[in-house]
Parts: sequence; structure tokens; C-alpha cells
Amino acid sequence: MLESLLPQRIDNNYRGRKLALWIFGLVVLMRTLQSVMIIFNGYYTARNADGIPLELYPHDAAQTILAIFAVSSLWRLIICLICAVVLVRYRSAIPAMFIVLGLTYLGAQLLNQFIPLVRVGRPPGVIVNLILFGLIVIGFLLSLWPRKIVMKE
Repeated sequence: MLESLLPQRIDNNYRGRKLALWIFGLVVLMRTLQSVMIIFNGYYTARNADGIPLELYPHDAAQTILAIFAVSSLWRLIICLICAVVLVRYRSAIPAMFIVLGLTYLGAQLLNQFIPLVRVGRPPGVIVNLILFGLIVIGFLLSLWPRKIVMKE
């Protein structure tokens, strides 16, 4: 299993289940869309998807929150671009990238325990991110499960 997580050579030789590739692509696409939406329409996304009551803060404070969200989303977008390159060219690294995606989610959840965001209501972004994390776990397990190789005689 360690060989699947940290292969000696990173190439396009993928040994896991094909469904994991589809899940990986879906998660990367969704994370990319989330990042782009925050960068280009941060106020709407922070207010409606994340439930942050920006209208309650002074203008400068709300602007600072939006700037921090945008910078954070830029980093997430860069990780997504690396994931896209891995999906197209370096598939042996798919299990490791699932770990990266999972750790970024878990790290954010841990930080939110110590520095919680003030939210209004039950924002859908929390549920969407939880579903994406579930897909990351499933995809990771499928990426470690080797395919059966059928030999033709």
C-alpha cells in the first residue's frame, strides 16, 4: 500500500479502480468551480454559500474578509491545477493527491474548531464540502484497490 501512496516513479501507470479517476475528476472540478466563484464573486459566495453575514461588518472589515477568502481560494485553485495535471499525466500520484485534498479539508475543519467562522443559518457550502470530503475518502480507497488484470490467451 505504501508503494501506491508514494510510488518510486511518478508516471501515468495507474493501478487503482477507474471509478476513483472519475471521482477525483469530479472533486477537482467542484473545488475549481468553488475557487473561481470565490475569486470572481466573493461577496455572493461568502454570504450565500458560506453564510458569513458580511453586511453586519464595517465595509473595510468585509473587504478584508473577502480578500482573505480570495487568497485562500487562489491556493486551492493552484492545488486543483496540480491535481488536473496529475489526472492527465501522472496518474500514479492520484492516491497521494487524494491525501492532499483530504488533509486540506480536515485541516480547515480543525482550524475552524479553534478559530470558528461566524455563520448565519445552515449554509449549503458546509454540506457540499462534507459531501466532497466523503467522495475524497471513497475515491482514495478505490485508488488503492488494484484492478484485476485480465490476461488474454
